[in-house]
Amino acid sequence: MNQALEGLLDLLDLEQIEEDIFRGVSRSSIVPRVFGGQVAAQALVAAGRTAPDERPAHSLHAYFLRPGDPGAPIVYTVDRIRDGRSFTTRRVVAVQHGQPIFHLSASFQTYEEGLEHQAAMPDAPDPETLPTAAEMLPRHLPAHVAERLVEARAAVDLRYVDMPPWGTVGQPREPRSQVWFRANGKLADDSLLHVCLATYVSDMTLLDSVLLAHGRGGWAVGDVVGASLDHAMWFHRPFRADEWLLYDQESPSSSGGRGLGQARIWTQDGRLAVTVIQEGVVRVPR
Repeated sequence: MNQALEGLLDLLDLEQIEEDIFRGVSRSSIVPRVFGGQVAAQALVAAGRTAPDERPAHSLHAYFLRPGDPGAPIVYTVDRIRDGRSFTTRRVVAVQHGQPIFHLSASFQTYEEGLEHQAAMPDAPDPETLPTAAEMLPRHLPAHVAERLVEARAAVDLRYVDMPPWGTVGQPREPRSQVWFRANGKLADDSLLHVCLATYVSDMTLLDSVLLAHGRGGWAVGDVVGASLDHAMWFHRPFRADEWLLYDQESPSSSGGRGLGQARIWTQDGRLAVTVIQEGVVRVPR
């Protein structure tokens, strides 16, 4: 396990300061605010810590309300909405400086047998044949930007199937992208940890598909400004975040200064593991 992944796992190991109240810290980000995936993952950790162990997370719905301050701790308060015979529901509010910065609702379910089907996994090359982020980014970004981006993503081995938006600035493309990802090291056999790692990564690249439609390079080159607005995930089947996962992403719409991304996450052997939908602010600087 590399040092960056150890640091991320430390971030997700929240301090419990009272019953149903947890405290987390932040890591440095390439923008002067807390990375949204970190807040979502920490909030899911807080919710999961209050749910029965035999009920894994099956969905989350969240809103990003204010930019997080990376220099201050974040307090997560969990509201135990309901514990039913099959489902557990939790609501989490993340607070900094006396104000809510993030809301999350999460649902957990006891495993049960039922009807089953899934869509077919899209074609994608073997992840081992693709360049790593550390190999790709310096080819297309200024050295200082590439270095910060590689450092920010060092806990995860993330590999682009096609050229990312900052590699084809000025060339509109189909609003679809794929990346393979996995944690940069072995993780414990804890289902909550694996869904939280996937939640963390899910906020890294989903809105790239919006940028591709307009030939914009994105946050890395500064030709758009933006932030996540809301985020939803459904966890369909068990998976491991330390094994290769295909993140297949597309954008069906952008309008009104907002862009919508939707995606599916697949295991390497073809099981549909997660569905993700996110809307974010995507603005062209004046």
